[in-house]
Amino acid sequence: MSVQVEIPSMGESVSEVILLEWLKSDGERVERDEPLCVLETDKANVELPSPASGALKHLQSTDTTLAIGAVVAEIDESTQVAAPAPASKPEPAAPKPEPTLSPAVRRLVEEHELDSAAIEGTGKDGRLTKKDVLAHLETLSAPEPAPEPIQPPSVPEPAQPPPIPKPAPPPEPKSTPAPEPAQPPPAPASPGLTRREPMSRLRQRIAEHLVAAQHNAAMLTTFNEIDMSAVMQLRAKYKERFAQVHGSSLGLMSFFSRAAVLALGEFPAINAQIDGTHIVYHDFVNLGIAVSTERGLVVPVLHRADQMSIAQLESNIKRLALSARDNKLAMDELSGGTFTITNGGVFGSLLSTPILNAPQSGILGMHAIQERPVAVEGQVVIRPMMYVALSYDHRLVDGQQSVSFLVRLKELLEDPARLLLEV
Repeated sequence: MSVQVEIPSMGESVSEVILLEWLKSDGERVERDEPLCVLETDKANVELPSPASGALKHLQSTDTTLAIGAVVAEIDESTQVAAPAPASKPEPAAPKPEPTLSPAVRRLVEEHELDSAAIEGTGKDGRLTKKDVLAHLETLSAPEPAPEPIQPPSVPEPAQPPPIPKPAPPPEPKSTPAPEPAQPPPAPASPGLTRREPMSRLRQRIAEHLVAAQHNAAMLTTFNEIDMSAVMQLRAKYKERFAQVHGSSLGLMSFFSRAAVLALGEFPAINAQIDGTHIVYHDFVNLGIAVSTERGLVVPVLHRADQMSIAQLESNIKRLALSARDNKLAMDELSGGTFTITNGGVFGSLLSTPILNAPQSGILGMHAIQERPVAVEGQVVIRPMMYVALSYDHRLVDGQQSVSFLVRLKELLEDPARLLLEV
């Protein structure tokens, strides 16, 4: 009996994937839930698990674009695949093993038809990095120096007497200067500092989605600032005890996540979405947390964040971040988000206008904490301040709602006791 392996649904905005890499060979024995291949989406790379145990049969080749629901392989449950018999004697000279390549490096090598074994790797255990491949390409594209013109001999010396005698040369012949070679076109001002690379299909789709988000929504951003003194004092006081009890550090994201959940409960339009001529309201919060990875920004989803405490939020945010960076996210962790938080402050951003993660209607942008002079009860004091930004779909969310949402967020974070009392 054969079981078909289909590309599963990966969320509202994902309609197709790219078969990036097979993890199991054609005909190889696989076990249920064992990863078969790596799929590339516009959100992250995900591994496709086997739905059954048996012999694997590839039905699609790598680098193929597949629609959701397409059959990528079959599992023959009735076939018993025997392990390969050991070789009778070792080969006298085994070829050099092909280096293990990451998906990004493999794609770059294949696009430029390079021999990965000929490139020296500087990564861990000699692995190739994207920087190594780009440096190799730059070496190949560097212009070769023009060969020096060859001066012809002053007196030709034929190998045999010519059939027709020629007059004797003058006593002291002068060498005939070689004709000057044609002048090449002027070289660029900075050779080797510019390179041209094809945009990956993943990057193309990300670009399409970002442009579509701005074209399909009346996007607007409003700002406020938050005095982070109380949160920072609370973290400093309890961070060691928190780590002992819960096994994770106490970060800022869990405070903002809890505050956002409570504020969304008061302003449900920011947690809703437009579907044609209808508004879809969610009586729950599936919180997207933007995570920076080697491939770019990934937004894993924390399902039912509204039911989690600060400790549970912190633990799950850390788990999702590690899974995103290791390409270990489950497929359901990439879909179903109703609201997103992104923190550009970890890179030093002081202010930005985040772009909506369609079809969501709101996204909260956090920024760097900076000590600034502020007025408190008639006195100028220095406080750790953070600008926050809410981008929203103005078709659904009014200005009064967006401003009030940020004011509520400010109240909750400047007096963290409100997070526990929900007041």
